[in-house]
Amino acid sequence: MTKTLVAVAFVVLNFYTYHYMASNPVYPERKSFDAFPLELGEWACHEPHEISDKIQQNLGVTDYLSCRFTRPQNRVGVDVYVGYHASQVREEGGGAGENAIHPPAHCLPGSGWDIIDTRTVPISTLGMPQQGASAKRLIIAKGNARQLVYYWYQSRGRVISEDWQKIVYVGLDRALQGRTDGSLIRFSVPILGNDDAAAEATFQDLASRILTLLPDYVPE
Repeated sequence: MTKTLVAVAFVVLNFYTYHYMASNPVYPERKSFDAFPLELGEWACHEPHEISDKIQQNLGVTDYLSCRFTRPQNRVGVDVYVGYHASQVREEGGGAGENAIHPPAHCLPGSGWDIIDTRTVPISTLGMPQQGASAKRLIIAKGNARQLVYYWYQSRGRVISEDWQKIVYVGLDRALQGRTDGSLIRFSVPILGNDDAAAEATFQDLASRILTLLPDYVPE
């Protein structure tokens, strides 16, 4: 019921915004991820992953960082993805468009992963200045492999984890600011030997280094 109400509210708000308020879309200045440092202390990404043009088009992403960061003292590589969308709506005709950010929790089962645990957790401890910052924390499994996944939406000065929040704020900010830009941030950490705590510590260490750099690439 809640999802239905949110969807209806978004359609009504977006229709009103497009026809009565939205006129000139705003695209804030930002750095390209081509300039993102690939060495962060003991962590390094030696071979950034290039996403094909077809997949970029399907994702609707404008710019992205896709890297496996490793460090010498262990064999755990952390996959980091930050996808920046300059717009999340169609430029003409109104309505939600192909540029909208796809929730990872919807895509993972299609890739063969089972979500065996999911929760919403605060991430202010990572040094994020945004009040009430939260993320989705998942444990996923495929055969004998398990991973710890963190993801959230970082958009226009907010760090949020719920899909309905993303939808509502896209319509609201389009009406008030002319902006619909936003990003998806995702960390995937292998869980070795059923040691969830070690995977958690690995995430915390790398994430705290990356997140301090993001404001130049994900504008507030």
